[in-house]
Amino acid sequence: MKQELVERFTTYVKIDTQSNEQNEATPSTDGQFILADLLVNELKEIGMEDVSVDEHAYVMATLPANTDKDIPTIGFLAHMDTATDFTGRNVNPQLIENYNGKDITLNEELNITLSTEKFPELSTYKGHTLITTDGTTLLGADNKAGITEIMTAMAYLINHPEIKHGEIRIAFTPDEEIGRGPHKFDVDRFNAEYAYTVDGGPLGELQYESFNAADARITFTGNSVHPGTAKNKLVNAARIAAAFINKFPEQETPEHTEQLEGFYHLISMEGDVERAEVNYIIRDFDRDKFAERKSMVEKLVDQIRKEYKAVQVELKITDEYYNMREKIEPVKEVVDIAYQAMENLNIKPIVQPIRGGTDGSQLSYMGLPTPNIFTGGENFHGKYEYVSVDNMEKATQVIVEICELFAKQSDQ
Repeated sequence: MKQELVERFTTYVKIDTQSNEQNEATPSTDGQFILADLLVNELKEIGMEDVSVDEHAYVMATLPANTDKDIPTIGFLAHMDTATDFTGRNVNPQLIENYNGKDITLNEELNITLSTEKFPELSTYKGHTLITTDGTTLLGADNKAGITEIMTAMAYLINHPEIKHGEIRIAFTPDEEIGRGPHKFDVDRFNAEYAYTVDGGPLGELQYESFNAADARITFTGNSVHPGTAKNKLVNAARIAAAFINKFPEQETPEHTEQLEGFYHLISMEGDVERAEVNYIIRDFDRDKFAERKSMVEKLVDQIRKEYKAVQVELKITDEYYNMREKIEPVKEVVDIAYQAMENLNIKPIVQPIRGGTDGSQLSYMGLPTPNIFTGGENFHGKYEYVSVDNMEKATQVIVEICELFAKQSDQ
């Protein structure tokens, strides 16, 4: 199985599927269609049924039940796109077998090292087979590790018909990294009672609580005048945008928060004297505190308007997703079965909130309760990203075990 995982994963990550927030089409990049078509062919080859890809690159397939028992239809999902934070072009995965627990030179020429000092968890992977970047791109384990594990689990179930299971649906989706993964996902056509995103990180992660999330875009329109004759005329949009940014509480940022703490995160700022734009994401687990954070942004905008009357300030806040716990807790058996699957495989479940979001955050509110399970990856979205093939194998086994447990549950 490990060799199968390596071959699939290294094939997928070499396809540039980085999404593009500036493009409103779905998918936002052509590379996602390239991967979708490849996956469709592979799904047919391994023996999946009802294989399809629609005009928006949503891939779906079915593994029919191999028993007459009354078993809920369950689904597994992963997203095809990679993050916008760092380039995903020309990914060159590096395979390290029997890792020695020491620093890893990713790129000798550029002096880029994956160090145990900066990333102390790295040394815990001693003896594992690791796949890293070459230091110039992200790896794409988020979420091509999940795709690999779902594909490999389906192939395993097809080749081991003695493992009884109900109907299983799988889907690979576009544009998760820019918050649009489920926007055109047809929940009715998917037709599953429960689902799991395979989109987590280290071994044992099991998540059914996510942030409430919003995007805030603030546009400042000033007035450009030659600085030599600017008195009482020039309105510097860029400088006023900087003043706005400085009003946010410094400790309520991602680099100063953890666990259930929310934050404001400055994603980007650009502009000049005439016009400037600032983009924040707003995150909190608590719905009331989430509302307070959005209100806080509105108040800061009002303050700027009062302090700098000559500037025009426009604010657009868009809710992106909500804490999926509200929808999953009433059917917590979907989490309990995943928990039991991990325990059966001697994996310690780590139940913790997602300090982010997955497609499951939105899908749960669309009527498909969807917790999240681990993939085995670390340091997503950057050049220090890596994945343990050993833990990818365990994630694959967890998928298989979940399918089997749903079948066994029907006997009770």
